[in-house]
Amino acid sequence: MFDQLSQRLGDSLNRLRGRGKLTEENISEALRDVRRALLEADVALPAVKSFIEGVRQKAIGQNVIGSLKPGEALVKIVHDELIEVLGGDSAPLALSRKPPVVMLLAGLQGAGKTTTTGKLAKLLDERHKKKVLVASADIYRPAAIDQLETVAAQAGASFYRHPDTNDAVEIATAAVAEGQRSQADVVIIDTAGRLAVDEAMMDEIRRIEKAIEPAEVLFVVDSMTGQDAANTALAFHQALPLTGVILTKVDGDARGGAALSVRQITGVPIKFLGTGEKLDGLEPFHPDRLASRILGMGDVLSLVEDVQRGVDEKQARKLAGKVGKASRHFGLDDFKSQLEQMEKLGGLGSLAEKMPGMGNLPEAARAQLDGRHTRRMIAIVNSMTPKERRYPDTINGSRKRRIANGSGTPIQEVNKVLKQHRQMQKMMKKAGNKGALQKMMKRLPGGMSGGGGLPFG
Repeated sequence: MFDQLSQRLGDSLNRLRGRGKLTEENISEALRDVRRALLEADVALPAVKSFIEGVRQKAIGQNVIGSLKPGEALVKIVHDELIEVLGGDSAPLALSRKPPVVMLLAGLQGAGKTTTTGKLAKLLDERHKKKVLVASADIYRPAAIDQLETVAAQAGASFYRHPDTNDAVEIATAAVAEGQRSQADVVIIDTAGRLAVDEAMMDEIRRIEKAIEPAEVLFVVDSMTGQDAANTALAFHQALPLTGVILTKVDGDARGGAALSVRQITGVPIKFLGTGEKLDGLEPFHPDRLASRILGMGDVLSLVEDVQRGVDEKQARKLAGKVGKASRHFGLDDFKSQLEQMEKLGGLGSLAEKMPGMGNLPEAARAQLDGRHTRRMIAIVNSMTPKERRYPDTINGSRKRRIANGSGTPIQEVNKVLKQHRQMQKMMKKAGNKGALQKMMKRLPGGMSGGGGLPFG
């Protein structure tokens, strides 16, 4: 996420970190690099100007030039200013109103509104314990209603389909009435999208908004459209009162222009970031946490929350019971279980992105964090017999060929899986020795850079 921007900002600021003294001249030089990085990331010019001017004034006004560690002081100012540009404080959903709390989703076609509706329903159910009902007021795409019904079922939400009307306003009002009747906590209305903003679309969504008086009007927009995302959000905001923005496809956005432009251009807070196609790929937006991630400082709070939600406690206790015991207790089924837990948490790449200092990993090591490697490893273990998983030493050359054919991978990858399993067996055994775990953790960065520390090394 935002790798290109993170790399450029990191390079610019790292040149100042080690300097014993900063001057107005080299601060200005660094800020020129930062400005160029922001513009190349497709950040809107007003947001860039505001950011650079804010950093410049604080850097000079807070005597960074005379501080003992001027480089670190400047990084702190950049971090704080990033938080301001991203919106300052988090903006939670208005869930405290009398139920049902009505939410209206708007946006252009292709932004991912329908999938986002399902993601939001799932998040409200799992994290806020809300009973959710969803409905589609998209009367133009024949498959839109059927698609949302499928997504709602996957998200564990109720679905409302109007029996006999083709009027978007009637569908929305009837869905809210059904939410009241069924005692739903939240009603989410998905609306039609267009290829571009047009008056007919705006008129329809204004009439829907007036009829149902939603607590939240959320604009769903593709993060990869850069500052255009902010400009489109502004066009919608001028037509109806947006309460928040949901940026989708942020995992594919190396630049970050949308995230850094939306609040400055529209004044509307970003409330969620959407990633991937899976329904658990929606996370609340925290400006301070994202600023830390952009500057390579990690996001430990989000990492802890992910682990708390995603880790199977029963499996974790089972694995903990094997720590320090004979290596044969840690079989390939246990190894596969750890890979699957990692996948539940968004993959190793997602976890690593939230760990401090991971932005400094070599490119080769970063490439190994691709989730496809994890899925291939799981496929390899699945192609083994139960006996082979329990007794990996029985896997000879002919068995490796069979496993490779069954998983659609080369024999070299089968060998890598077996090697990594052996390494983890040794780690599990050593972890039972006093002080051994701390020593292994100290060696981890070296292993990640090519010494076999990753499952794919």
